[in-house]
Amino acid sequence: MTTLTAKELSAIQDLLSIEELNIKKFQMLADAAEDSELKKKFSDISHRHQKHFDKLYAQLN
Repeated sequence: MTTLTAKELSAIQDLLSIEELNIKKFQMLADAAEDSELKKKFSDISHRHQKHFDKLYAQLN
């Protein structure tokens, strides 16, 4: 695997922070939603951001 530069690591770190915030935000919205369709949509979006987070985190290994 190629070694990442400091700039690349910083960018990945920023993206991880953004994804983590999105995961929490959409999970909070899912938890607060009373409409089941809306709850599912928010939950799906949260899971999608979790997948993005996992892929970015894998770049650090």
